[in-house]
Amino acid sequence: MAENPEEPEVEEEYISRYKSVEDLPGVGPATAEKLKKLGYTTVEALATASIKELTQVLGEKTANAIVTEARKQLISVPFMRADEYLKFRSTVERITTGCRGLDMLLGGGVETQAITEFYGEFGTGKSQICHQLCVNVQLPRERGGLEGGALYIDTEHTFRPERIAQIAKNLNLDPKKALSRVIYAEALTSDHQMYLLDHAASQMSEHNIRLIIVDSLIAHFRSEFIGREMLAERQQKLERHLHKLMKLARAYNAAAVVTNQVMAKPDAFFTDAVGPTGGHILAHISHTRIFLRKSPTPHVRIAKLVVSPSLPEGSECPFKITEKGIEDVEVRERK
Repeated sequence: MAENPEEPEVEEEYISRYKSVEDLPGVGPATAEKLKKLGYTTVEALATASIKELTQVLGEKTANAIVTEARKQLISVPFMRADEYLKFRSTVERITTGCRGLDMLLGGGVETQAITEFYGEFGTGKSQICHQLCVNVQLPRERGGLEGGALYIDTEHTFRPERIAQIAKNLNLDPKKALSRVIYAEALTSDHQMYLLDHAASQMSEHNIRLIIVDSLIAHFRSEFIGREMLAERQQKLERHLHKLMKLARAYNAAAVVTNQVMAKPDAFFTDAVGPTGGHILAHISHTRIFLRKSPTPHVRIAKLVVSPSLPEGSECPFKITEKGIEDVEVRERK
């Protein structure tokens, strides 16, 4: 059968080149062990690694050679034409939120190889969306899933396995199997939070992780770095953390979802009275930002697209939180 010239081959090529760290030239058992202590257990992780970080355990020449070789295995051409990049972008996939309106707001669902941020006040549905996505990512592609697992880093003790089982049952999935495909870790401090993500590569490979959740991203950083004199250090650590998240999402074609807290904007007269925390660092790295707020109607929330590289900003849609999960709001319910 003749090949369709319009069909991109990037995704198949990208996946077939994955190898173990030990397969890389110049990486013996001792070097591999040193890399694993830093959290680099896969070629994907090394391909996006910082040479400066590797020099903590390796010589600069060795670190440079290993990273260069890892990048050759995964990225054959460092530069490409825009039409070629468009084909590469075809490897981006999307996870349904379970709500048609919210999916439309996101351009078809939460996309892979990007960071999607949900922010809002307490009780606006941030963690509920995260739980829903943990189940939805397991669905077959024809139902809006990616047939993969989820990695959930919890910083505010909001994760509830009972909720995962409840949503899975509603979607006709085996609750026990659905729970087994969610890899959970509770971060106790900001350093612990960064450590968990730094060592997530092995979990990504072993459990076919296609969704990474950090709920919430900023909680520990806000509580530990208090005062203007500590702001610079906090933002540097936060930036490193976000870049690691982005590298994992790109290397494993996974969706990265973070939740964020809000702070008051006393000078706001014609805009939202609250805004996301995290400053310019988070604003620049998050590809899509969704603001969640409560509606006067019980159980109904409003999602507003605040930032997107390709979608109309300012668009809104309602959704409701029920025992079944995240659902659409029917027209008669909006009135």
